[in-house]
Amino acid sequence: MIDSAFFDKRSKFVHYRPRTAILNNLEFDHADIFPDLDAIKKQFHHLVRTIPSEGLIISPASDANINEVLTMGCWTPTTQTSVNGNATWNAVLHQADGSLFSVYFDNVDQGKVDWSLTGEHNVYNALSAIVAANHVGILPSDAITALNQFKNVKRRMEVIAKINDVTLYDDFAHHPTAIQTTLDGLRKQVGKERIVAIVEPRSNTMRLGTHTDTLAQSFSQADLAIIYQPANLNWDLTQLSKQADNIEICTSIDDIITRLQQEAPLGGHFVLMSNGSFGGLYQRLQAALV
Repeated sequence: MIDSAFFDKRSKFVHYRPRTAILNNLEFDHADIFPDLDAIKKQFHHLVRTIPSEGLIISPASDANINEVLTMGCWTPTTQTSVNGNATWNAVLHQADGSLFSVYFDNVDQGKVDWSLTGEHNVYNALSAIVAANHVGILPSDAITALNQFKNVKRRMEVIAKINDVTLYDDFAHHPTAIQTTLDGLRKQVGKERIVAIVEPRSNTMRLGTHTDTLAQSFSQADLAIIYQPANLNWDLTQLSKQADNIEICTSIDDIITRLQQEAPLGGHFVLMSNGSFGGLYQRLQAALV
């Protein structure tokens, strides 16, 4: 399963040779490596050209950037996925949070996925996995049965503690799109219950300030977003708090803990978002909230 975050410094020389490729999403990332989105599209197209004619490319119908890459030249069969859409493989949601949905192939019902995961991004992941399994000979019904038994991986909306009326989550999201879809899935699951997002801008792209224009809006589903501003960050996060009134900036882990102690009596869901250790916040916060 390949998305923009898949590429690293080695990807300038694409060396993967997949027979079945899931192109999950394509957007600008790794600003320390690639100058712009077109450079990433070029790398995706190099990959597309390595997939054999008997292979399969699976992608969401709604991703305009992937669709553009495929129009650059593709000699491999393709199939598309959608959520509440009309692609060849389509998921029809029965729960808005994505925890229950039916899978359709050419408008024929293949079965229901009923699992603990939430968020439209995870629905797309499930659809893609079913399609990829089908390509290697696994019936959709069998793939759906397997997904219904799937236990989520660590650091993907992982519940790490429930303390009094607060649920703590550890999530790896570190890109505006990932933050937005994760919080949207949680909002649809918990309704009006309070959501607090706590974010460490740790990836190279975030540290460069590349997502300044889109980061603030990614917290639209949070009642409060607390963003950590370390001393060595390359840009001033205070501009985000000017773009949205639910954003606060903290310059130390101690300040974050103090702020969350103030929020704790209100209860709700505290989502810790970082692709690193967040300065030990995970452990320290649990001790502070007891």
